[in-house]
Formats: sequence, C-alpha cells, structure tokens
Amino acid sequence: MTHASALPFALLLAAAAPAFAQTPEATPPAPTFSAEECKVWDRELAFADSVTKHDAKGFNDFLHEGAVFNATSPRPTRGREAIAKEWAGIIDGSAVVLTWYPTIVVIGGEDDIAFSSGPALLESPKPKPGERPGLVHFTSTWHRGDDGTWRLLFDAGSRPHPASDEEVAAFRAGRKACPVR
Repeated sequence: MTHASALPFALLLAAAAPAFAQTPEATPPAPTFSAEECKVWDRELAFADSVTKHDAKGFNDFLHEGAVFNATSPRPTRGREAIAKEWAGIIDGSAVVLTWYPTIVVIGGEDDIAFSSGPALLESPKPKPGERPGLVHFTSTWHRGDDGTWRLLFDAGSRPHPASDEEVAAFRAGRKACPVR
C-alpha cells in the first residue's frame, strides 16, 4: 500500500475510532429481552439441559422435523432422525460433554422466527493429563410452529479453541435466567 492510498484508509479509521473506543465508563448496558424472546431463551436452556441429562427423547422434541445442524458446513446434517443419530454420543456423554447457554436472543420482523447465540463448552468425558476443554460460539435459529412451540430449525458453531481456566470459570458463571424488559 502506498502512502497516498493509505491516507483515505487512515482517515476512515480515525473517523470510526470513537465508535470502537472502549472505556470503563462506556460499558454497554446489559441486554434485555421481550417476553417472547425469553420463551426462546428458556427453550434454549431446556434444550441444553436435555443433553446434560442424557435425555435423547427430550433432545428430539426440541428439533424441528426439518432441522439442519452444522448449517455453515459444506455437508450439513439434515432432519431430526439424522441429527439424533449423529448426536447420540454427545447426548449420552460418551463422545463429549457439551454444555451451553444463550447470551443473545432476538426476534425480527417475522414473529415466528428467532435467533439465539452464546458460548458452549466441550469437555472430554475422560480427559487426559494436560487436555484442555474447548470453547465455541453457537448460533441457532428457532421456529415457532402452529402449536406455539419453539423448535430448533438451524444450528451452527465456530471451531473450538482451547479454553483457559479463567475462560472455563467465566463460562460456568455465565449461565443465567433471561433478563426481561
């Protein structure tokens, strides 16, 4: 990049800097959610609990019949039965111990579609010395059916990164009830 071409970029960066500045006084307010968004929040927590409790039937009840998992991969898993089969070792805890919770839930212009997102912790059921748990960030899309029940339609997550002890402690302390408006 030449100095002449760097100048517009530098000006843009300088103009945008106040928007990205973080000071202790400028901590963003805690999010709050509508009553319907909290219903999705609670569904996400109950869905996670079905895995913690090794409840395969309960897990399946949260899935939309046409659900898609690993939605951002070239070969997503499609359909309730295929997902349940793929997740069997996660649900029974033999493959990995998975826990998660939402930190964000939003409902947009369509009141039967919701987006949820948050952290997830992956731990080995039999960790080897020095093995670190993994942290990922998940995103889910929920659909409210004609019966009024929210079911998971799309699910995806980031690649795991090894979690420090501090990150694991923060994750464990982070699960909370939905903060209603």
